[in-house]
Amino acid sequence: MKSTHWAQMGESTFVLGIWLLYWVHRFLGRWPFRLCVYPVVLVHWLARPLVRQASLQYLSRVQEATGALGRAPRRLDSLRHMFSFAETMLDKLLAVSGKYRFEQVRTEGREQFYDVAKLGRGGVIVTAHLGCLELCRAMAEKRGEVKLHILVHTRHAEQFNRLLKRLNPHSEFQLVEVTDLGPGTAVALEKYVAAGEFVVIAGDRIPVNASQTVTTDFLGHPAAFPVGPYVLASLFKCPLYLLGCIHEGGGYTIHFECLSERVVLPRGQRVAALTGHVQHYAERVTALVKRSPFDWFNFFPFWDQANVSARNQE
Repeated sequence: MKSTHWAQMGESTFVLGIWLLYWVHRFLGRWPFRLCVYPVVLVHWLARPLVRQASLQYLSRVQEATGALGRAPRRLDSLRHMFSFAETMLDKLLAVSGKYRFEQVRTEGREQFYDVAKLGRGGVIVTAHLGCLELCRAMAEKRGEVKLHILVHTRHAEQFNRLLKRLNPHSEFQLVEVTDLGPGTAVALEKYVAAGEFVVIAGDRIPVNASQTVTTDFLGHPAAFPVGPYVLASLFKCPLYLLGCIHEGGGYTIHFECLSERVVLPRGQRVAALTGHVQHYAERVTALVKRSPFDWFNFFPFWDQANVSARNQE
């Protein structure tokens, strides 16, 4: 597949269509929503060969590395992958609007995380494009014990913030658009962590502008990952957490995990230390996709990002 930065492809989020179908669900329920959304997804799947190829590449590699599918993926599995994404988009909107049934959500490691947060100790949370993370945000807001600042690498943050406000005018969540993690951005974010709040950043996408990456194994193949979350945790001298969300048991499981109480990047061993932290992150994400392989939503040539990153930094 042609090496293309994910941001050049545009987000495959169906935001406008899902926004309209949200109202179908609200008035008619989930099955009428599915009857409406399936043709939309099918057309999108037929019209976007690169999306199909990227999905099949991921599904093949998750099967080879973990056996999660139980068989070699077939072409229609990529369509199922996109259906899962569409359903998750609906759940994102339901979560933000307060309409999702939270009794369908179970958590792992949440209380340990909240116990630390109650002490007023902030931190960096690294996530992945995995499942419905908006449920995590909604639950945190409901409890009122944790304040999150979610960083995104696209220029759609303002538009999406307006959408969130339309769904829930009382929501305090804001997406913070950052095209890179320069010194100015780091200084602003450090104030949040020092105040006992949390900075949330995805660890599975390279920022829009040229950024340092390290290459490590992911599902049996070398992949480039950004180092931003680990550099921030090192600068802020704070804990680093993993936050994931996957489909399980007819609902979702939200997974909290402390990756490191303190990220240390020694001089002369910085790259090796960063690689170790990224490898640990990749291993923990692998454990989650093994449990729910259709929940990883990076519909672009993920393993080719190392080539794109190298060209961007020349």
